[in-house]
Amino acid sequence: MTDTTPELIQERRGQILILRLNRPDARNALTGSLYRELGDTVLAADTDPDIRAIVITATGDRAFCSGMDLKAFATEGEGAFTSEGFARLAAGKLATPVIGAANGTAIGGGLELLLGSDIIIASSAAKFGFPEVKRGLFPGGGGTNIGTRIPMHVALELTLTGDLITADRGYQLGLINAVVDPDQVLEAAVGYAERVAANAPLGLAACKELVRLAVTDSTSAAQKLGQWQSTVFSSGDAKEGAAAFIEKRTPIWQGR
Repeated sequence: MTDTTPELIQERRGQILILRLNRPDARNALTGSLYRELGDTVLAADTDPDIRAIVITATGDRAFCSGMDLKAFATEGEGAFTSEGFARLAAGKLATPVIGAANGTAIGGGLELLLGSDIIIASSAAKFGFPEVKRGLFPGGGGTNIGTRIPMHVALELTLTGDLITADRGYQLGLINAVVDPDQVLEAAVGYAERVAANAPLGLAACKELVRLAVTDSTSAAQKLGQWQSTVFSSGDAKEGAAAFIEKRTPIWQGR
């Protein structure tokens, strides 16, 4: 019998798209098909004006994602794990804000996936880390960029020892935005997504790109700042924001 259980579950709540990795028996590890489906889905969402925020979570309470499914990799090969959308997601290059809802432990590629999120909400029972060096590897999917999110010496501690940290320590380091009870992770993440989605799309895209560039490439950030100022400050949404403020009403954003 063919297993027809979906590897990725989609749910819409107004302007928010919730994506749930759905392989709990395999600690939500990424097969090639799940990798590509997730990538294709976020790429499509990024061009949908009706989607203002994306929440990524997973089924179960043990694991958010344990990274690549090594059994799938052995049978499917490296080529199966190729996706423009996934690459953009992991690099934080989607224009749409992404909230990671870590319902459980995220290690290796699972933590790399979370690092592509703009805001991370975590279960108090979750742990995080890069154990690759314990297996003769290193976090080659973007994990070595963790020093852009936490102090360099702590980033080196995590990557060189391969040890895991608790959600509370992740919060103290600034890696995680909020730690909540396990059964509250998704709703807390959706709450953040609703607050984000209520704002102007062009302004959100500008903030997301410029804040990230300011950390990783200050020269490009300075160049992009002028471009975004020209685009956003002359937009219809800028006029709408001012009009809504004066008229004391909720603005109606058009994303242009």
